[in-house]
Amino acid sequence: MSTHARRERLLLADLLETAGPEAPTLCDGWNTRQLAAHVVVRERRVDAAGGIVLSALKSRLDRVQAEFAEKPYEELIQLIRTGPPRMSPYAIKQIDEAANTVEFFVHAEDVRRARPDWTPREPDRIFENVLWSRLEKASRLLGRRSPVGLVLRRSNGQTAVGHRGTPVVTVTGEPSELTIFMFGRQEAAQVDLEGDKDAITRLHEAKLGL
Repeated sequence: MSTHARRERLLLADLLETAGPEAPTLCDGWNTRQLAAHVVVRERRVDAAGGIVLSALKSRLDRVQAEFAEKPYEELIQLIRTGPPRMSPYAIKQIDEAANTVEFFVHAEDVRRARPDWTPREPDRIFENVLWSRLEKASRLLGRRSPVGLVLRRSNGQTAVGHRGTPVVTVTGEPSELTIFMFGRQEAAQVDLEGDKDAITRLHEAKLGL
């Protein structure tokens, strides 16, 4: 049975394949080859992937990721498509769904939205609800570095607090767009912002996300 994470995994692989190895992305200045290497290392090299969140391990992560980036691009795409090895925790469907649904969605959009002629996806209500559920739980973590008060408002009126403080900026949009915004891709997100003009500028320049 297909899951959201599986669907996003295959979509990401397709987008990376179509874009080719040297295309730009929205992710930390990486091109598509470097982004593909990151995705593979995160799933297949637990010994190095800790560097994503622990600064003490970052040099090891960078070294291993650079090694994987030297592999044939087609091989990286295939490793993403086929998923993690059996012994990886990501091979468990529930963990894959919990850890990779948003990860793969954001990275797929990193590839898609770096193109000058990109177009939004067709709305998927079920998936939007999944993203909103994840965003509600993670909004304080993702918004912890906001320099201003931050409120997320879904188009149907549901709200979540990303950061307490004043002045307050309210960001309104579909959960998919709010997710892109809160993962530090503010300029690429199709959202409406309400609040003090200077506060909006500061929020756009903030380093949101993990």
